[in-house]
Amino acid sequence: MIFGAILAGGIGTRMNISDMPKQFLMLGDKPIIIHTIEKFLMCARFDKIYIGVHSDWLMYMNDLIEKYNLDKERLVCVHGGADRNETIFNIIKQIKIDYASNNDDIVVTHDAVRPFVTSRIIEDNINAALEFGACDTVIKATDTIVRSKDEKTINEIPNRRFMYQGQTPQSFKISLLFNLYNDLNNEEKSVLTDACKICVVRNTPVHLVLGEVANIKITTVTDYKIAMAMVGGINFD
Repeated sequence: MIFGAILAGGIGTRMNISDMPKQFLMLGDKPIIIHTIEKFLMCARFDKIYIGVHSDWLMYMNDLIEKYNLDKERLVCVHGGADRNETIFNIIKQIKIDYASNNDDIVVTHDAVRPFVTSRIIEDNINAALEFGACDTVIKATDTIVRSKDEKTINEIPNRRFMYQGQTPQSFKISLLFNLYNDLNNEEKSVLTDACKICVVRNTPVHLVLGEVANIKITTVTDYKIAMAMVGGINFD
């Protein structure tokens, strides 16, 4: 089976333009997260799409699903975790409760605040996860990457040819990801930045899927302004 996992567990309000998490901000005529969910619903290959939401916003999320007349039969809201990996594993635990486990089941994990993901990216993730077991969506780095250990001086300028910028989705065979994570010790778990690093730490290959420059993550006010322009909304100061 093939499952979607939309990660909306954060409650950050770093943009300082609202008292609600950024995934619920309006983008054109609907909230950011609704755009994202609709992109996943367009893919008929998903058996179920899970949405990991902070406990304080679960009722609000369910109200949005009702308001925007989304396919409630294919959507399941679950409690998000303290970080993205905990949210992913909360979703995986719920999948294991809802369905009999199969070694070929895959999960396509995606940031709620990347509403411009394309059907092609989603399909490529599904295909790569089925074939390789793990994949990450990336685009080639176009800017020079500078590494500094003290945030004052340059220590290294890596060859840009080998540099990529990570996006989402990140997709996995559920059994692979679950087993690798449970094999990590607490110290290894403490340095995880995303789910793909679970594989990297255990020397498990992660296949690259080509992303899109437009598949932006809306994190800052500038990102939000760009996203508003992309949907034809009104920019603001």
